[in-house]
Amino acid sequence: MTITNIPNRVEILKQKFTNSLGLPFRDLLLESTIREALNAENLSYRRRLFDPFVTLWVFLSQVLDTDKTCHNAVSRVITWLASVDAEIPSVDTSAYCQARKRLPENLLSRLFANVARDLGYQVTSEHLWCGRHVKVVDGSTVSMPDTLENQAAYPQPSSQAFGCGFPIAKIGALFSIATGAAVAVVVDVLNIHDIKLARLLYQFLNPGDVLLGDCAFCSYADLIFIQNYNCDAIFRLSQARKNQVERCRRKPISSFESIEVWRKPSTRPKGLTPEEFTSIPKTLTVRVIKYYIPSPGYRTKYVILVTTLLDPEIYPTTEIMRLYGQRWEVELDLKHLKTTLGMDVLRGKTPQMVRKEIYAYLLAYNLLRTVMWEAGTTHKVDPLRLSLQGARQHLDNFIPQLAWASNKKRVQLYQTLLKTIVHKSDFSR
Repeated sequence: MTITNIPNRVEILKQKFTNSLGLPFRDLLLESTIREALNAENLSYRRRLFDPFVTLWVFLSQVLDTDKTCHNAVSRVITWLASVDAEIPSVDTSAYCQARKRLPENLLSRLFANVARDLGYQVTSEHLWCGRHVKVVDGSTVSMPDTLENQAAYPQPSSQAFGCGFPIAKIGALFSIATGAAVAVVVDVLNIHDIKLARLLYQFLNPGDVLLGDCAFCSYADLIFIQNYNCDAIFRLSQARKNQVERCRRKPISSFESIEVWRKPSTRPKGLTPEEFTSIPKTLTVRVIKYYIPSPGYRTKYVILVTTLLDPEIYPTTEIMRLYGQRWEVELDLKHLKTTLGMDVLRGKTPQMVRKEIYAYLLAYNLLRTVMWEAGTTHKVDPLRLSLQGARQHLDNFIPQLAWASNKKRVQLYQTLLKTIVHKSDFSR
């Protein structure tokens, strides 16, 4: 192949991906946006078929497809080039695989976070909780091929004999409760505690955010750390930990709610450095809400919520209870990433490729959330009630038509796609 043919083929592929996958991202992931991110990474690249732009779009289409093999991804490129009589590349996948390796981790991480941020800009007051943005934190795990590099970076569970398991990484993620988008993620070893992952995520909170989490994240120190970011928290207090809390004052608001002043633990928790422990104030004022959740046929759940939102008039008790009831939706978000999109078993043979895959999945996931948001807001339906699986299926089916349609027809197809996502949705996340 000659170098003069490459730019033409690159432009053909850019056009096809922009017309299909790129359409929902037309205001979020423009070529100029990708170029700006490349410049921020100081990345220079040669003129070749799989330049960063083409590689990124192929990578995205790969994780969205049910067939996630590199052979299928390259086959799609060959098909699109052959249809316009352009010179086709080799069926060998090495060029594409090498191109994926050249993509910087930070580029993919930056892009998925930027898409989530820009989608957040579309949130209006009607989608906020008591006028506040709410983020939800949770953790999960992913497995990967059993290579020496992966085992060194993300060892398999110690309970498994060597050679009888796969490397496993733990991920901690922040999701927007308004849009369902993944805002930030951190990746670490399996035996790291969830609360340590959460502390790495606090930096991605915006002033004024409310952080929602289960009992794994509720601690004296973390409530203060979150306040230091000018944010508030709503956590569930573990039944095992409730008797360990040192209360020095309590002011009842009702029979099931009170304002309490907690005393700093007398001994330093293992997860804190001496400097962090020393910097923590000696007392902390929190609001404690206790209530029951009756479950027919099961033992009644006794829930204790702890929050730094102290004013019951601005933040009514019923609203806090209702909001905590939505916390489980982050588990559905992680389930969609792992099962609907297939992120539970990764294919990267090195730790770097594993992390790139995770970021690519998050970027694809946020793409779907973008489509669902536009479908819901266009047709006056709550975007979070739409089916992500349905959105992925409809998008996959519309992609070939969007790629080859004229500009006028493409707009009609896209509006039909949005209508179909709403009309055929089973209204489950």
